[in-house]
Amino acid sequence: MAGNSNHNSRSGADTPGADTPSADFLLKVGSRVRGLRARRGMTRKMLAHDSAISERHLANLEQGKGNISIILLRQVARALRSNLNELLPTDHEQTPELSLITDFVCHLSRPEQQTALQLLYSEFASLNNMPTRIAFIGLRGAGKTTLGRLLQQRQNLPLIKLATKIETIGGMTISEIFELSGQSGYRRLEEKALVATLKDHQSCCIETGGSIVAELRNLNILLSTCLVIWVRTTPQHHMARVINQGDLRPMANNDDAMADLERILAERTPYYEKAHAILDTSDKMIEQSYRELITIIQDHRGGAAHQNDPEG
Repeated sequence: MAGNSNHNSRSGADTPGADTPSADFLLKVGSRVRGLRARRGMTRKMLAHDSAISERHLANLEQGKGNISIILLRQVARALRSNLNELLPTDHEQTPELSLITDFVCHLSRPEQQTALQLLYSEFASLNNMPTRIAFIGLRGAGKTTLGRLLQQRQNLPLIKLATKIETIGGMTISEIFELSGQSGYRRLEEKALVATLKDHQSCCIETGGSIVAELRNLNILLSTCLVIWVRTTPQHHMARVINQGDLRPMANNDDAMADLERILAERTPYYEKAHAILDTSDKMIEQSYRELITIIQDHRGGAAHQNDPEG
């Protein structure tokens, strides 16, 4: 009896028209396949031939019936001269303009994509009042907290420690969040904390966690709403400063702590480099780093004012 019950439960979940998120997702996938096929001017028979998938299977797919495997869906995408991203629903509407931009950019080399990204930011970032918010990215020990406190004391710029905001929203410590919800749960709270901070503060300094660049959506939010500064130093300085602060965890039970730190920094560097400016604090006194920070902010504000000046 238990086996029959489970079978019926699974069948019900896959029934076309069932009021479930899965059924809605399949309907959206089918709609995208059908729409893209129409744009390509392909009949279902033509698509069946090019994808090596039966017309009946394609008909079920386009009607949201049945759960196609990712391998077969990839065959459909290739036959439609597309990619899987175009066939999978997202939270944002895929406008024709966005499709054109995506199709154009995906054929560029990585350096060309970087140039395109910077052009988009330089063209549209001023709409978000970027110069009034400063965001520090980078690993622990680079000097983010120290510089943020100086900005708060001397420039009356509120310092928002994103980690504290995450703990407030989550109602527990960072370590407890990871233990209970894992990295995915932490990332969700991190985005909520970032969005809430931007909503509540038109002018502030945001100290982010070192791993925020691992979530590209959050990095893009920062780049489009803040003056993002990578506070950078060497792995040796990172390690020494964290230990000098009394935190011995980087060295605990890990003879390869420095190698791990160097690997993490190397992996994140291409994303840290997306920052609008880089402030290297290696072998510098605090006051020297602070003066360089103020220069960066003033130069950026001057550049933004020039862009917004119709006679500039």
